[in-house]
Amino acid sequence: MNAVLALEDGTWYQGVSAGATGQTQGEVVFNTSMTGYQEVLTDPSYAGQIVTMTSPQIGNYGVAP
Repeated sequence: MNAVLALEDGTWYQGVSAGATGQTQGEVVFNTSMTGYQEVLTDPSYAGQIVTMTSPQIGNYGVAP
């Protein structure tokens, strides 16, 4: 699904979304860990934030059911 990230300063970026469709807003934060991304995505401390993963290998080994 195509997606747009629009920033407060008017800058916007096109990309591809992962997860649910729809619109959202929140603080964009970065996570630089190389492992444990499943825990990051379910961690309540990230509630209301848009998490950007910086490791290129995220998702290569799948997720637990």
